[in-house]
Amino acid sequence: MDLLAELTGSIGSVGYGLAAIGPGIGVGIVWAAYIQATARQPESAGLTRTYAFLGFALSEALALIGFVVPFVFGI
Repeated sequence: MDLLAELTGSIGSVGYGLAAIGPGIGVGIVWAAYIQATARQPESAGLTRTYAFLGFALSEALALIGFVVPFVFGI
């Protein structure tokens, strides 16, 4: 009796699902920090908005990298 299971399908989709967890949490932290900073000091909203979008873009770049890597390496 063979106890080893055979994986069928694309394991890359499982990898992307796991890779999307980190950037999702990161985006939530970035926007939570922006909302808290704006609530504490409303006059700095313009300056902190720039940093919020920068942090959002960097976090989403990680999600896109996690999406592309399984296709590039053919896992």
